[in-house]
Amino acid sequence: MNAVYDSAFVKKLKKVGVRIRKSFKERILIFSKNPYDLQLNNHALKDGYKGYRSIDIAGDWRAIYKETQIGKEVVAYFVEFGTHVQLYKKQNK
Repeated sequence: MNAVYDSAFVKKLKKVGVRIRKSFKERILIFSKNPYDLQLNNHALKDGYKGYRSIDIAGDWRAIYKETQIGKEVVAYFVEFGTHVQLYKKQNK
């Protein structure tokens, strides 16, 4: 599955440390080959993120995306990036 990134997602990714960015690149390579690889812990979200999915990046870091149809292709549109606490704190606001 191809990935597309929201501009806010890219800004957040650029602000994190090198180790997290490297982990993200490694995980996206895995994701592009098999979005449901067990290493990613890919799972559906609920409540404020209903309709979205999350993958593990490193430790407590997560990337949230929504599967979107672009033409005849289904792509992963990544919209949020952060720690579990950051993402779910935002969800509950």
